[in-house]
Amino acid sequence: MTVQEIKKAVDEGKTVCWATPAYRVIKDSIGQYLIVCLLNNNCIGLTWRDGVTLNGEQQEFFTI
Repeated sequence: MTVQEIKKAVDEGKTVCWATPAYRVIKDSIGQYLIVCLLNNNCIGLTWRDGVTLNGEQQEFFTI
């Protein structure tokens, strides 16, 4: 999935995962897209600071 596809899916209320269902993409209360680990609540940004480069490979993102 591309950055745009991921953001659109999250905005539509779909569950987007990265690599495993334990890592979910969310949009927080201030509009940031984050990857959250459900096992320990750690999170990272969906992208690097450039807003374009994903923290992960496109093919590793999927919806459930």
